Amino acid sequence: MSEQTASNERTERPTPKRLLDARKNGQVPRSRELNTVVIVLAGGFGMVGFGGWMMGRLETLTSNALSRSDMSMIDPGEIPNVLGDAVFDGLQLLAPLLLVLMCATVAGPALMGGFIFSAEAARPKFNRLDPVAGLKRIFSVQGFVELVKTLLKFAVLTGIAIVLLWSIAPQLLALAFGDVERSLVDAASMIRTSFMVLAGGLVLIAAIDAPFQLWSHLKRLRMTRQEIREELKETEGSPEVKARIRRLQQEAARRRMMDDVPHADVVLTNPTHYAVALRYSDHTNRAPRVVAKGRDLVAARIRDLAAEHDVPVCAAPPLARAIYFSTRIGEEIPAALYLAVARVLAWVFQVRASRQTAAAAPPFPEDLPVPDELLKRARTDA
Repeated sequence: MSEQTASNERTERPTPKRLLDARKNGQVPRSRELNTVVIVLAGGFGMVGFGGWMMGRLETLTSNALSRSDMSMIDPGEIPNVLGDAVFDGLQLLAPLLLVLMCATVAGPALMGGFIFSAEAARPKFNRLDPVAGLKRIFSVQGFVELVKTLLKFAVLTGIAIVLLWSIAPQLLALAFGDVERSLVDAASMIRTSFMVLAGGLVLIAAIDAPFQLWSHLKRLRMTRQEIREELKETEGSPEVKARIRRLQQEAARRRMMDDVPHADVVLTNPTHYAVALRYSDHTNRAPRVVAKGRDLVAARIRDLAAEHDVPVCAAPPLARAIYFSTRIGEEIPAALYLAVARVLAWVFQVRASRQTAAAAPPFPEDLPVPDELLKRARTDA
C-alpha cells in the first residue's frame, strides 16, 4: 500500500518530453512582474532617448496650436481638419515611444519561456466559467501568493511614489511660474526620473517573482513514478519488446558472422569452449581480422562450419582466449599478437602448399608467444 502511495505522489522532476508537451499546450513559465519591469524600463529609456526630440516637437505643436486664427477655431467646417491635424501630429509625437513599448511588450514574456504560439492554449475552455473552480483558484496557495505579491507591489510603489512626490514637490510647483519652454524641459526630466525610480522598485518584486514562477511551473509539471514508467514505455517501448528487438538483432548479427566463417583463413579454438575465426587479406587489411567468434554452442557451430568448408581448425588455447577477450568482430587483432598469429598463418599457407604438392604437412607451431597482460585479461574476463 505504501509503495502504491509513493508511486502516485508527484515527486519526480518533469522529463524533457513532459516539458515539450506542456510547451506545445502553451504551458510555459511567465512572470507578469518581470513583464511590467521590462515595459517600464523600456518606457524610461525611450523617454531618455527620444525625450529631447519629443519636447521639441511638442513645443512646435503647442506654438502652432496657439497661433491659429480665430476664424479657424470657430468655423464649423474647419473643426474636423483641426482635430485631424492634431491627432496626426500627436501620433507622430508618440510613435517612437509607442514602438519601444510595443517591442518591450513582446520581448518581456519571451525572457521566460521564449516565443511561443499554441493553438491549444488559444482554444476556449468553458470549464473556466465554473464558479466553484474559480473560487478554488482564488483561495488556493497560488491565489494567496498572488494576493501577497499585489499587496507587496502596492506597498513598495506607494512608498516610492510618496517619497518621490515629496522630493520633487517644489519643482512641480515651480512649473506653474516658469516660461513654457523651460517648464516643458523640467517636466520631461521629472517624468524620466519618476519612470526610472518606479522601475527600480519593480525590479525587486520581479527578482522575487521570476524564480518563484519558474519553480511553480516545474512543480505543476512534476510526475509520479508510474507516469515516468508509462512515458518510457511510449517513447522507448516496453522491456519485452526491447528484449525481443535486441534478440533479433543478435540473431541477425550471428547469421552474418556465420556467413563469414567459410571465408576465414583459420579457426583457433580453446579447444572446446572458445573459437575465433581469422581472415587476412594483404590488399585490404594491415593485420588479420576477426570475422567470427563465440563460446560453447556458438563455438561448436563455428568449428562445424569450418570443417564443412575445409577451413583449418587449430587448437591454440592461450592465443584463442587472448583474441576472444581482446578483439571484437570486424576488428584487427592487437599488435602484441602479430607474431603469434603470423606463425599460425604461415603454417596455414604451408599446409595449403603441401596439399598441392602432395608433401607431408608441417607440424603446428608450438609455444606461440602471447603477452602475459592479455592472458591475465582473458583469465579475469572469463
